[in-house]
Amino acid sequence: MHVELDEPKCVASGQCVLVAPEVFDQRDEDGIAFVIDENPAEETLDDVREAVAICPAAAIRLADR
Repeated sequence: MHVELDEPKCVASGQCVLVAPEVFDQRDEDGIAFVIDENPAEETLDDVREAVAICPAAAIRLADR
């Protein structure tokens, strides 16, 4: 699976970082999230799916590669 994050849509809520810190982080200057692991390990996919579900801006997508 491949993680995609639409940074322009991000509202810097940080929910993704809270539920999947091994996959997401936030920029210090504005809090916008970014992906640190675009192809996360199988054992983190439940956390990534939760991040997709709770993102208030619907900026995260999990896609097949």
